[in-house]
Amino acid sequence: MTLTILIDLDDTLLINNANLFQEIYLKALAEHLKAYIPPEKLISQLLSATRAMYKKKTPQGTLKETFDAHFYPALGVSPSLLQPLIDEFYTQIFPTLSCYTQPRLEAIDLIQTALSHGHRVVIATNPLFPRVAILERLRWANLPPDTYPFTLIPDYETFHFCKPHPAFLAEILATLRWPEDPAVMIGNSLDEDILPAEALGLPTYWVNETFQFPTDQRHPLSSQGPLSGVGAWLSTIEDNTGGIELKTPAAILAILAATPAAIENLTRDLPPVLWMVRPAPQEWAVNEIICHLRDVDAEVNLPRLSAILSSDNPFIAGIDTDNWAEARNYHAQDGTEALRSFMATRMLILNQLEPLTPNDWQRTARHAIFGHTSLQELMGFVATHDQTHIRQIGNTIYQVRMSPSD
Repeated sequence: MTLTILIDLDDTLLINNANLFQEIYLKALAEHLKAYIPPEKLISQLLSATRAMYKKKTPQGTLKETFDAHFYPALGVSPSLLQPLIDEFYTQIFPTLSCYTQPRLEAIDLIQTALSHGHRVVIATNPLFPRVAILERLRWANLPPDTYPFTLIPDYETFHFCKPHPAFLAEILATLRWPEDPAVMIGNSLDEDILPAEALGLPTYWVNETFQFPTDQRHPLSSQGPLSGVGAWLSTIEDNTGGIELKTPAAILAILAATPAAIENLTRDLPPVLWMVRPAPQEWAVNEIICHLRDVDAEVNLPRLSAILSSDNPFIAGIDTDNWAEARNYHAQDGTEALRSFMATRMLILNQLEPLTPNDWQRTARHAIFGHTSLQELMGFVATHDQTHIRQIGNTIYQVRMSPSD
């Protein structure tokens, strides 16, 4: 069985004293830019902009866009002036910092074994660095990406969420078109790796020999121990089946937030002409799928959510949306504009769901088809609907790229 293995980098695959490395890194960058920005001011603002990335909980905008919006205006320096110098730092100075880290031999063995078994391996490092820096740190771990075919390496230029938000892991899986085989998370940090993955419903391996997991609210397949024990643990995962179970509000929220972000990732390099290509006459093009998601959110999901939150046990009518694609001529509509509208409506939904208490999630409704239901169950259906159409978008893009003239 193929597994999707999400694995942390720092202090999991690469020995790295985070506090020491941050100090050395900040001093080196400040030294490189001191002719333009006083070092104290640069370090202070860089840390402030990084905190803004940590706080980001919405799919709107990449992490880099968030960083830039908090970094450059406060410095009073144009990005066009400073960015080339920052790029120079990462290509010329940053590689010299490798001496403050060490590769981990058992990590190399683990990655080689996982790839030899045909598993997908994702470097689930916190995407707070430019891609060039993350690739460089993989080389420090003796895991160069031009040698090891990692399935995905998130970075701040493309990703919308970071640790410790479960939406970061959901964005990874959605960008991979929601693999239907098991996915797992391996990492050394309880707060940044293990708890977010557990919240999403993933089995986890906590690389830790000292402390015990503080509660019993773990996935039944989760484990902990030294990195050398991961291989045996993965064998137990291979013997089990099943994907992510949408049991908790945290998992549902993460998936709902990740969907528009993942659509941006999947379509980022898609030529405009291919947005409207149908893989087969009776199948939807990418723009039609996004139009469908947009309208279902605006005319079905949002009104239902508002009704449940504003009324006691409201009646929810069933709505047939399958004919909207033809009736509303989705095929002629602008997919990128549809994505922007979908993002805006999804934000309205997330803003209503985010502050809810556990009791709020159990508010009831009477559905014309499902009968007695709850807000949590209905939002779980929305998350499953998202997953279905993310897979559809990914498969459609693959097909139209393979035969764009059809």
